[in-house]
Amino acid sequence: MENFIDKSAKIGEGTKIGKYTVIDKDVQIGKGCIIGNNVTIYPETQIGDFVRIDDNTVIGKQLMKAATSATTIEQKLPPAKIGDNCLIGTSVVIYAGAALGKKILVADLSTIRENVTVGDFTIVGRGVAIENFCKVGSYCKLETNVYITAYSELEDYCFIAPCVATSNDNYMARSKERFKHFKGVTVKRGGRIGLNATILPGKVIGEDSQVAAGAVVTKDTPSKKIVLGVPAKVWRDVPKDQLLENQ
Repeated sequence: MENFIDKSAKIGEGTKIGKYTVIDKDVQIGKGCIIGNNVTIYPETQIGDFVRIDDNTVIGKQLMKAATSATTIEQKLPPAKIGDNCLIGTSVVIYAGAALGKKILVADLSTIRENVTVGDFTIVGRGVAIENFCKVGSYCKLETNVYITAYSELEDYCFIAPCVATSNDNYMARSKERFKHFKGVTVKRGGRIGLNATILPGKVIGEDSQVAAGAVVTKDTPSKKIVLGVPAKVWRDVPKDQLLENQ
C-alpha cells in the first residue's frame, strides 16, 4: 500500500497526493493542493485551498517535552492550520497548535513550533526555527538560518537577515530565578535586523529601526535609528528613502 489516508479525512477536488504519504484522522485538505511524497499530516490538521507541501514534510506534529524544559508546557494542542495558497518546502516540521495565514512560503528544513502564528504573505526562509509562543506578522521576511526564540513577537513588515540569533534567558539555564524572567524579543513594525546580529532577552527593536550586521543588541533600540557595534549604539537616522512610510 503506497499511502495511508484515513476514511475520515476530507480531500478537496483536484488535490494530488504523492507516494508513501500518511493523512490521518479528521484531516481536512482543500481543493487544488499538491501533497508530495512521504508527507505525514497528523490528526485534525486543516489545510486550505491550493497549498503545496513538498516531500518528507510533517504537519501537525505533537510536541515533545524534555524533563528539564523551561518553556514547553504539556497541553492538548489545537490542530495545525495552513491557509490558502501556502508553499511548504521539503523536510519542514510544523507542529500542532501552529497557525499560518495565506500565501506564506516556508522553505526547506524549517521548523515552526506550537502556539505560533504567522501572518499573510510572510517568507520563512531555509532552516529557520520559530520556537513556541511566538507571533510573526504579515509581510515579514526571515532569511536562512534565523532563530526566533520562544515568547517573541515580530510585527508586520519586519526583515530578519540570515543567521540572526535571539535569546530569552539571561541566566543561561542557571538559577531558579530564571523561571521568573523568561522574555523573548520584540521587533516593532518595519524593524530590520542585519546579518549575524544577536538580540538579547527582552529587548525591543523599535519601529523602522535598523540593526547593523554583527551587532549585539543589549538595550532597546529607538525608532527610525540605525544601531551598530558590540554593544550596539545609535549611529544615525535611517535614511528617509528607506523608511517604510516611503516605500
